[in-house]
Amino acid sequence: MLKPAFTDKNLEYIEKIKLLADKITVICGFVNKENEIFNSAAIMHDKRIFSIYNKQYLPNYSVFDEERYFQKGTRNKIFKIKNSLVGVNICEDIYYSEGPAKIQAIYGGAQLIINISASPYHAGKIFEREKMLHTRSTDCRAFIAYANLVGGQDELVFDGNSLIIDANGEILARCKPFEEDQLIYDVDLEEVESIRLKDTRYKNQRLELSRKNAEPPELIELTAKNSDTAGKKSPLNKKGTYALACVNYKDLISCEDEEILKALVLGTRDYLHKNGFKKAVIGLSGGVDSALTAVIASMALGSENVTGILMPSRFSSKSSVNDSLELAKNIKINSIKIPISDTYDSYLEMLKNIFKSDKINLTKENIQARIRGNILMALSNEFGWLVLATGNKSETSVGYCTLYGDMAGGLSPIKDIYKTKVYSLCEFINKKYNNIIPENILIKAPSAELMPNQKDEDSLPPYGLLDKIIKAYMEEDMDLDYMIGTLGYPAETVKKVMRLIDMNEYKRRQSSPGIKITPRAFGKDRRYPITNRFIE
Repeated sequence: MLKPAFTDKNLEYIEKIKLLADKITVICGFVNKENEIFNSAAIMHDKRIFSIYNKQYLPNYSVFDEERYFQKGTRNKIFKIKNSLVGVNICEDIYYSEGPAKIQAIYGGAQLIINISASPYHAGKIFEREKMLHTRSTDCRAFIAYANLVGGQDELVFDGNSLIIDANGEILARCKPFEEDQLIYDVDLEEVESIRLKDTRYKNQRLELSRKNAEPPELIELTAKNSDTAGKKSPLNKKGTYALACVNYKDLISCEDEEILKALVLGTRDYLHKNGFKKAVIGLSGGVDSALTAVIASMALGSENVTGILMPSRFSSKSSVNDSLELAKNIKINSIKIPISDTYDSYLEMLKNIFKSDKINLTKENIQARIRGNILMALSNEFGWLVLATGNKSETSVGYCTLYGDMAGGLSPIKDIYKTKVYSLCEFINKKYNNIIPENILIKAPSAELMPNQKDEDSLPPYGLLDKIIKAYMEEDMDLDYMIGTLGYPAETVKKVMRLIDMNEYKRRQSSPGIKITPRAFGKDRRYPITNRFIE
């Protein structure tokens, strides 16, 4: 947004797009330049740009930085298309009860509100959004056409789920979630007037706006040079012949696990493809995290484009190797076995006069992880494969991961997935896809296998408790006293987890991006300074 070349190029494309607005009205988002820059919608008709709406509410929280770049719009507009009045606004604008939708629908009489949106996904967001749109449509007594972006960009996934909602808040039709879709639906805007006549609240709101001397929206009539289409009826019937029959979200997505899986697959696919990668490589450890990552990659890219690398050491169990091979066979990905024991021994020999003792300690554990990271990056360099790191949110939160080792990679698909949710997703996958993840992967105790008889819970609290503490502290900003006194979590465990989360920010800052799934993910969603001395 700060590059003049970018804004100039985007204006060139708006000029091209307007030529497609032949006998239809096109609404297209773009960066508008009027001394300052605006987040805007161009309303195009008859191969002309009839008007431009500048977004008024600029989010500046969570992952959003719009106030950093854009100037706020100040004018509301409604458009007369044939005999219908249509209001246009952008994304955040529709979230506010006193925002543009109210001015356009109640003061300006718009029967249809079109909102173009780039609303990023997190678990639960889809139902939150639908609840908000229901409220807005019933408050404004207007139809809403909510058109949301679909696709992935870096850590963000945009879920689509575009909707047509009537003036009673009922969903008439919806686009498919997590994939591109086209929806054609005829709305009967005459119903709006009938509903408004019976709604005292609607009339009172109009009077209230008048008393406040609110500025009425500008009315712009979209007239066509070509008069042969004026007044002609759409070939579609009132009920929308070409509308998607399904209006119930649960008919498309059965449960939260399926929704999250689709988000992870879409985010992974778009990250690779949009950045020029066709293939991915993953270190297969025989654990649940690498298994889930491999399944996501195979669904996103096709099994033939994914390679799993087995890198057993002297501490790797036979079952881990066998489980990895079975997984690779089940999901039909390529697999390569590269043992690291000899390389590890070479490191120990090279450093034996420097190390303090022969005991296996954290230093020697991390050497193994870094050998594996080096191998994966070598294969990435050699074949152009993108390395997918396999760390989950539970581990990366508390630093139970190795810089330049298992953290090495270009994308971490499950970085924002708690360990308990990893198991839940794997169980869902096995139910839906005929047990493709070997059962032994799901039932054995999690282990890094960097020393004899090692278990994750030797170093960490049980994941069921750990995940609850991380969520309370990191996502919900709960303090120490509340977690101990109200939630009843063990005091020493809470203190330890809080300290680990804060002191490992430096690791997370150097890790690859991960797909945002929870309401607050690490990264731009939680801007925490590495250098600080605050201890709660």
